[in-house]
Amino acid sequence: MTDKLRIALAQLNPVVGDIAGNLQKAVEARREAEIEGADLIVFSELFLTGYPPEDLVLKGAFQRAARAAAIDLARQTVDGGPGVLIGCPWMADDGKLFNAVLYLDKGEVRGYRAKVHLPNYSVFDEPRVFDDGPMPGPFDVRGVRIGVPICEDIWFPDVVECLEESGAEILLVPNGSPYDFNKFDARMQLVISRIRESGLPMAYVNQLGGQDELVFDGASFVLNADLSLPLQMPAWEEKIAITDWSRGEKGWVCAQGEVAPIEEGDEALYLAVVQGLRDYVKKNRFPGVVLGLSGGIDSALVAAIAVDALGADKVHCVMLPYRYTSSESLVDAEACAKLLGARYDIVPIEEPVTGFTVALEKLFEGTQTDTTEENLQSRARGVILMAISNKFGSMLLTTGNKSEVSAGYATIYGDMNGGFNPIKDLYKTRVFRLSRWRNENMPKGCLGPKGRVIPERIITRPPSAELRPDQKDEDSLPPYEQLDDILHCLVEEEMSVREIVERGHDRDLVKRVEHLLYISEYKRRQAAPGVKVTARNFGRDRRYPIVNGFRDQDV
Repeated sequence: MTDKLRIALAQLNPVVGDIAGNLQKAVEARREAEIEGADLIVFSELFLTGYPPEDLVLKGAFQRAARAAAIDLARQTVDGGPGVLIGCPWMADDGKLFNAVLYLDKGEVRGYRAKVHLPNYSVFDEPRVFDDGPMPGPFDVRGVRIGVPICEDIWFPDVVECLEESGAEILLVPNGSPYDFNKFDARMQLVISRIRESGLPMAYVNQLGGQDELVFDGASFVLNADLSLPLQMPAWEEKIAITDWSRGEKGWVCAQGEVAPIEEGDEALYLAVVQGLRDYVKKNRFPGVVLGLSGGIDSALVAAIAVDALGADKVHCVMLPYRYTSSESLVDAEACAKLLGARYDIVPIEEPVTGFTVALEKLFEGTQTDTTEENLQSRARGVILMAISNKFGSMLLTTGNKSEVSAGYATIYGDMNGGFNPIKDLYKTRVFRLSRWRNENMPKGCLGPKGRVIPERIITRPPSAELRPDQKDEDSLPPYEQLDDILHCLVEEEMSVREIVERGHDRDLVKRVEHLLYISEYKRRQAAPGVKVTARNFGRDRRYPIVNGFRDQDV
């Protein structure tokens, strides 16, 4: 029996499906832990395959590649260095496929523990690809009984209770917990509950990085049995932390280490969208991005996020003016690109739009000019931006905020064109807040310039799509303060019309917004993915039918 244990916590950024690359990351992390004299290194959930692997994990070839990587890593532990706890899909002898954590030591796979509670809500649908695991017992790691509940297993008391009753002394929890606005506090309170029930200290090891729409913030930590915080790893940074544990009269205690500050509010949101965009571009191996820079606030914020994520040399801003584009927009777009240091080009769309209208002139004869002609402008821009993307290989960013995406105030096959949308889950009022915040702050780890990056007039000028003379967003939509609150109630809270009216909103306005939300579902199904930062984004979280005859009559 030992009274000392040194454990390395690996908060790293795997790539889903890149098993060889993830294995190499694990090898390098273990080597670093060995240099530091660690007895054990712990990785996040399903680290060898990346998380979440979704239906990839149903492929036999994928399962075999993951198993081979795990065995390869196990063989490397014959050197007497630290043992390894690492997440990997694992096929049991009875043919069940588990979301598992493997214990590798002394040259072999010494055992595994399977995830018991498979989440089937929000962004998760693990029961479609994994089998429920049995209740686990602890691993014997260098004479210490280590319990390893996996992510969702600590959201219920039974797995930790089982581990405590079977003699676990320390709990090490591998997680794939995505970021959303209030997630950090929820995790901390959850861990406190499990510690109070079990009396055992816990290390919470979370994944870092973007994966499609999800973004993982890391922010791993340790809480002792007395609820003291000996370690808080930073959010939004890859890092390996070395923790020293000692056995005392009241059990195991982790020695005091670094307690990094955790970003909150607008700062955390900004870092989340930067991380999500950066990893989407880099993991998909795009050389850079292109976007339409209109002189409005949405595209300006997206440009700032892109420069902060990738560097100015990988961001191409294109202004596509038409006869309704104001001189202010032209000036402001150019000023924004200069502040960011990004490439800026102007491609007028007068001739392409005229070409479309001439081609349709006979067919449209006798009809009134309406949004059809307005949308031709947006679609001409979309075609040109996609051509630039095709020619130079840069991914096209789309720039619609959650308010517009909700209400359908966007042109499908026009300004909705693109491969990714960093602000898809940000309501318009939040876009304004983040723009002001970025002008006043230099976010950590970002590659853009210090100081103002968005001209003040872009933030203060009334928003407009500029598809007709003197157009303003509020000609078609209610003020964004009202719209965003109503949308939050409908989307995030699933509140009834009656409940929203009781908050002080006009009933006819609420019904109108509900109608716009429902009839725009078909657009959202065809929209680009974007970073999830709220509790309920469009896509993974909220799955509404396109054909939908329901309207709330609870009034």
